Amino acid sequence: MTLPENTALLLVDVIDSFFAPGQANYYPEVEQVLPAMRALRARARESGAITVHAVERHRPGFDDFEWRRLPVHHLEGAEDARYFEDFFPEGANETAVFKRRFSAFFATDLALFLTEQRVRRVIIAGVKTNVCIRATAQDAFANGFEPVIVREATNSNRPHLAEASLEDIERYMGRVVSLDEGLEMLG
Repeated sequence: MTLPENTALLLVDVIDSFFAPGQANYYPEVEQVLPAMRALRARARESGAITVHAVERHRPGFDDFEWRRLPVHHLEGAEDARYFEDFFPEGANETAVFKRRFSAFFATDLALFLTEQRVRRVIIAGVKTNVCIRATAQDAFANGFEPVIVREATNSNRPHLAEASLEDIERYMGRVVSLDEGLEMLG
């Protein structure tokens, strides 16, 4: 069993692009995950668990391989790349990781950071389940961490793909748990 002090909370892409009405990637159902994410963050702060805010940021003025599939988005300093409301690193146990691909682990120092903090399990929340959450869970597993997805703290504008992703995560790489279970894991 992993102790709470070996568990970190990973909040993925809680930025205006997805959560602020009127932004390019906003979808109304995304608001359903906010209460669960707030509860997880509050518990992590109470227990002293590490919280990592993993957000996508690209360099303005430079080419990016992602532009071959997607329109230019989430540039450093751009409105769509801002942290959503109060979801930004605050306090001694919170930090940020800036990613340029779907996974919070790919080409970042997240695995190194978590290893140095003796983290064994990551509770992953945010959006979209079938894109960045799935990629992050898969890479967490590949890097030797136990990925745990809190069902109420993630969703997608493609619900059938979100459900398929959660099924694959549960079957092959980690666990999908309720909010109550996630809160308990955070201490």
